[in-house]
Amino acid sequence: MSISLRILLIAGAIFASAFIGNRIHKSKILMGDAIFWVLLSLLLIILALFPGIAIFFSGLLGISSPANFVFMAILVLLMAKMFANSSEISMLKHRVNELAQENALLEKRLRDAHGE
Repeated sequence: MSISLRILLIAGAIFASAFIGNRIHKSKILMGDAIFWVLLSLLLIILALFPGIAIFFSGLLGISSPANFVFMAILVLLMAKMFANSSEISMLKHRVNELAQENALLEKRLRDAHGE
């Protein structure tokens, strides 16, 4: 793995960690999401500091370049996070619809009870 890629990984991980730290400080991110991003940043730093890990796994998986393995790992992790977020959004949309329907029924009952 080239030194420029290793530097880029470390710089990106430090930037991401600082950004997440700022979001945590301002209470703009849930702790579960923050933990994911911090762990991803740590993983990138580990892969940059110890390129033997990427070399080992790229050889094990038959990937031609350790850099390709790193990008594939990032892609897989981000896609998993995206799927988890999509699932959570779907459940929240469903819950919002249920709450809106319950609210509408309660308002109708209140109007009927007051004779409107």
